[in-house]
Amino acid sequence: MAILDILHFPDPRLRTLAKPVEEVDDDLRQLIDDMFDTMYQAPGIGLAATQVNVHRRLIVIDVSEDQSDPLVLINPEIIDRGGVESMDEGCLSVPGFYEKVSRADWVQVRASGRLGEPLELRAEGLKAVCIQHEIDHLDGKLFVDYLSSLKRQRIRKKLEKEARDRPDGRADASHKQQLI
Repeated sequence: MAILDILHFPDPRLRTLAKPVEEVDDDLRQLIDDMFDTMYQAPGIGLAATQVNVHRRLIVIDVSEDQSDPLVLINPEIIDRGGVESMDEGCLSVPGFYEKVSRADWVQVRASGRLGEPLELRAEGLKAVCIQHEIDHLDGKLFVDYLSSLKRQRIRKKLEKEARDRPDGRADASHKQQLI
């Protein structure tokens, strides 16, 4: 297992539109395992392949308290949604920032699972929000895009300054709340 580097806003690679996964093979399953390891270490509750500079339609999620409910969605597609949920979101690619975002309260999702098997599920609450957040990453969109341009610019400037001030050139991700 490997811990992958997570891209940080405003890295332009986060805006890349992910391509569909054509084949579920051992290499993809290794990427899935590495993404879970990376997400859990961060710590986070969701990670899109785009965030680790792999531009394929793949997300991993685990909203459980004890890392006991891993979910793999390959080529996820929201086929229905409803309600409105407004909650503070954070992001492994935008470390240290939390802002209220409104999304659908529930989603119906069609995807393939870890072995390529077709699956369809209905998710509610935090899991629904997490799925929408991660699918946004696959579409080149970040949660900061839901904020005012002023807030987005402040976040950008602060993360750019943090990256300049750190020896490794990366924004600081040392915080306690779990990030999507």
